[in-house]
Amino acid sequence: MKTSDNQINETIFPKGDLAPAAYFTGNAYVKMLVPNDPILNTAVGNVVFEAGARNNWHTHPGGQILIVTHGTGYYQEVGKPIQLLQVGDVVNIQPEVKHWHGAAPESEFTHIAISTNTHSGIVDWLEPVTDEEYNSFK
Repeated sequence: MKTSDNQINETIFPKGDLAPAAYFTGNAYVKMLVPNDPILNTAVGNVVFEAGARNNWHTHPGGQILIVTHGTGYYQEVGKPIQLLQVGDVVNIQPEVKHWHGAAPESEFTHIAISTNTHSGIVDWLEPVTDEEYNSFK
């Protein structure tokens, strides 16, 4: 889509609602595109993180898929180094894997989050990611 000054408008979906502060450090916004569907056992959301924002450690009982659509972000599984995420990256998260994701310090970050097998549960929130953990990217 082009704007009036012929620049590409990268916004695909509305920004959504502010995510709960209990589960996020910094500001993030969630727009549910497909609310939990009991027939398809799937929920799909667009998540926008402001620079430096991230979610808490968490697991998905049924797994999750992330599709990066804008900016630069981080993804980390417990016990592993942080992975840098960029537009076009896809992350397949197996059920019950403890992880977190969010924006890099200097970049807004957007991904589509697909929760799979939601009949098993959608998300189990855990402790916040510490600043030391977040700043450990090498």
